[in-house]
Amino acid sequence: MADTNEVTTTQGTEAPEATEAPEAPEASEAPEATGGDTVGGRRRPSRARLVAFGVLPALAVVLAAVAGYLGWRALSAAEIDRARAQSVDAARDIAIEMLTYQPDTVEQQLAAARERLTGEFRDTYGSMVDTVVIPGARDKRISAVTEVPASASVSAQPDHAVVLLYVNQTVTVGADPPTGTASSVRVTLDKIDDQWKISRFEPI
Repeated sequence: MADTNEVTTTQGTEAPEATEAPEAPEASEAPEATGGDTVGGRRRPSRARLVAFGVLPALAVVLAAVAGYLGWRALSAAEIDRARAQSVDAARDIAIEMLTYQPDTVEQQLAAARERLTGEFRDTYGSMVDTVVIPGARDKRISAVTEVPASASVSAQPDHAVVLLYVNQTVTVGADPPTGTASSVRVTLDKIDDQWKISRFEPI
């Protein structure tokens, strides 16, 4: 019979193995960025769109302005070229009319020339031919022939121009031999009613 003092031991049951902690669920990937943030369930335009909406119209305005400016410059250059050519031709033709006459037709010739002048110069020229040139041409049988062998534009705008002329005038008094004079003249012209007229005539 077993000793009562013997302590009986019972084989304990094995401790249960520790179970692994359940793996945490993988975090879902962040949603890809869309064209804009959402506010209150509504999509807000992205910065790129805002920049595009602001820049493109402004760029269109700038390009239109540049195109308009270039077109204006081209038109202005063409107008100036036309004014330069027209004013040189007008200065040459009017100078010849002003300084060319015959004793029998002097009044009609110089009256026609006066119509192509303007301003104070028109009045000064008219007074001189009426009081000096016409009476002298009739009384002394004076005639004058004028040529302009050279001319050049000094400056030109659509309605104002300055031209330099080289003038040769040959004057005959009665039966005397003709005498010639040469001079350089600075001519100022203004465009009035679509016609170029001389407003100043200054020998230099």
